[in-house]
Amino acid sequence: MDDAYVVGDPDGLSPLLQEIRDAVARELHAQFALRADRLDLANLPEVAYQVTLRVDGVLNGRRPATGTSSVTASP
Repeated sequence: MDDAYVVGDPDGLSPLLQEIRDAVARELHAQFALRADRLDLANLPEVAYQVTLRVDGVLNGRRPATGTSSVTASP
């Protein structure tokens, strides 16, 4: 069982998944508006790319949890 259910989150999603869901929804809304509420099959690769950029923005915008370390390659 997901912790979200235990703490009473009605979505049942973790905070990260909520951010990803919201980013995907924002991008899909923007794409529908840009394309006059119509997505053709030929446009799906571009839409998928834009959604991927939004998700990447969410993932890269999150700070690592306290106590974690990252390893960087030395020059």
